[in-house]
Amino acid sequence: MTDAGPNSTMRSAELMSAIEEAYTTRFPQFLRVASAIVGDAERGRDAVQDAFARAISRRLDFRGDGPLEAWLWRTVTNVARDHRRTASMTVLSAEPPEPRFGGTSMPTLDAADPTMRERVARLPERQRLVLFLRYYVDLSYTEIGEALEIRTGTVSATLNAAHNALRRGLGPELGSPALSAPVPPLAVAA
Repeated sequence: MTDAGPNSTMRSAELMSAIEEAYTTRFPQFLRVASAIVGDAERGRDAVQDAFARAISRRLDFRGDGPLEAWLWRTVTNVARDHRRTASMTVLSAEPPEPRFGGTSMPTLDAADPTMRERVARLPERQRLVLFLRYYVDLSYTEIGEALEIRTGTVSATLNAAHNALRRGLGPELGSPALSAPVPPLAVAA
């Protein structure tokens, strides 16, 4: 940690204020993602609380290399993953959050469909996290990259792989061989 001089005290107070503001303004989004990761709204709430307790206690570890919110997202996702690891199973929340995409509802199949939840739960962890951060919280590709400490191009490729995996799995159920064919990547402005 840093020294306990007047500059670190001021920095600590400023960080505390910024963390508090992020918590009060973005709590529903943090909760939505954490609940999706751990598979339960109450455990998601616990994960968010633990993540912010960790962020507060370790606030002077924040170096300022990126936005504070990205550091908080990384903390929330890491704590939620820890909570999920301690649980005996990985299941998506029975009450999925309202998906958002660019200010409008995301066009998807019914996310409450158990088959869809199972498919998403079987995706690799990085693909699930990118899906949650993109559609549950409406973070940009850049913000997702900062939160997960990956490049924006990796976010795009990961999201594309998740979409393709989900589409391939839906083809046979919908009776459409076209849905099981690879889908070209979407053009997305980062």
